[in-house]
Formats: sequence, structure tokens, C-alpha cells
Amino acid sequence: MTNLGDLDVFSRVIALGSMSLAARDMGLSPAVVSKRIKRLEERLGTRLLQRTTRQISLTEAGQGYYERVIGVLAGLEEAEAFAAGRASHVSGSLKISAPTSFGRMHIAPHLKAFMQAHPQLSLQLMLSDEFTDIVGGGYDMAIRINDPTDSSLVAKKLATVRRLLCASPDYLTEHGTPQSLDDLKHHQCIPAHNNESWRLVGPQGPINYRPDGMLITNSSEVIREAVLAGLGIALRSTWDVGAELKSGRLIQVLPAYEGSRHLSLSAVYPSRQFLPAKIRLFIDYLAALYGPVPYWER
Repeated sequence: MTNLGDLDVFSRVIALGSMSLAARDMGLSPAVVSKRIKRLEERLGTRLLQRTTRQISLTEAGQGYYERVIGVLAGLEEAEAFAAGRASHVSGSLKISAPTSFGRMHIAPHLKAFMQAHPQLSLQLMLSDEFTDIVGGGYDMAIRINDPTDSSLVAKKLATVRRLLCASPDYLTEHGTPQSLDDLKHHQCIPAHNNESWRLVGPQGPINYRPDGMLITNSSEVIREAVLAGLGIALRSTWDVGAELKSGRLIQVLPAYEGSRHLSLSAVYPSRQFLPAKIRLFIDYLAALYGPVPYWER
């Protein structure tokens, strides 16, 4: 039977993306880590990792093996925590992926309390607006804003995402307030950072509206600053501009049309029979923080 320590070394190498980093993290020498990976490959009779001087990557066999190994290790971790009665006392590292703006605005400011409550747990919070491969990237979990459709992952809803059309008072004073969707053709609109259509729901049901605009950007934060500066009309989430709507720096336009009601803020993690305590604790922390009605909606 495969040595469980070799499995732990293998999973740590993938999570950190480097044998040297895994060695440092586990208090081993790089030579020992390399030897244990080689021993695992020899026992299985297949190569798990492709090695270059700069990076490592999973082979097809390694990818499938890793997806199954993390479930085994997670189950052992949960079982040990349960047996030892320390399910609320966790250690090690928790690697999380989150959208850039949301992570900066609604995760980073709240990390101190969580980390003080769990001083033996280190966090790796990686922010990106690109779709993250949780398993391939070695992540324990991800925070996503979408309509979860990946059946291979488990998604726990944290909050409903509400999106609405808005503009600055200066823009509306200069260009007027649109009274219908057709009026948007005569306004400066700011397309989404991923160039997707605006998925709206109005009196007649779902509508896909593709705005034309002079500003094209791959940054959601640029769009936010542009609409605040009076450049045009944008579709924004209330978690992003809730404070500006309350203060009057932004005004909702065409209130009969809002974003798709199927969008949600979710915590996503690989499907496992036993959820590691560190993931469960962080998800529970966020769920309590945001609550049934998120603070940005109050």
C-alpha cells in the first residue's frame, strides 16, 4: 500500500507548485521530497509530474491521481480532527481563490478576526478575475460570483448577487436619464470587463443587451472608477457600489431592469465526503459575516 506520507508530500508539491517550497514547508530537504515523489511514481508505474528547471506540472495520470488523493487526505484530516475533538482548532495552510475586487473589498478587511481566531492556520488568498482551476491550481476552495454549473464541485451559496444599471449625477445632468432600453443607444455605456452582454431581467423577462462603448477594458475596477468619474452607464453589483448608491455618488437608472437573478456569491470546493475543518470554518465565517441580507445591501 502506498505510504501516506508520500501522498502528503505529493499533494503539498502540487498545492505549492514547487518541490523546494514543499520541502521548506514540510521541514524536509528538496532531495528527500524528490526521492519520495520518485518512489511514488515507481510504485504506481507511471509519471505523475512533468519537471522542468523552472516549474512542475501534472501529467494526465497525475491530474486524475491528485483529484482522488486530496479526497483521501481530506478525509483523514477530518477524521483525526473529529477523533481528537479539535475540529475548531486547525493548522496548516488554506489556499483560496477569489475575484479581485470582491476579495479586496469584502474578504481582505475581515481576515484579521479569522486569523486571530485560528493562529495556527496560514492563508494564501490569490485574487484573479480569470476562471481558476481549483484542483489544477492546488486550491482548497474558491469564492465565485456566477451561476454554479460545475457538477464536479460543491458550491455553498453565501449571498445573492444583485446587479443594476447606474451612472453618476454629473453624467445624467449632462446627458439626461434614459427612460427605456432603447434610449441606451443614445448614451455612453461601459461594457463589462469580460465583454459579455448585460444579462438583464425586465418586465418582459430575461434580456441580453450588448452595450456599445468607447471604453474597453479587462479590469472591473477600471469600469467602477469610470462610472464614478461620469464616463457613462454601467451594470454594477451592489457589493461593488452599494456605498456610492447610498451616498448619491451613483444613481440607479432604468430600475425596472436589473441583472440576472440566478447569480450568486458561492464558496466552491472539490467534492469530498469529508469537508476539511479549515475549509468548513472559513466558509462558516464568511456566511456569518455576510448573513441572509449582506451588509452592503442594508
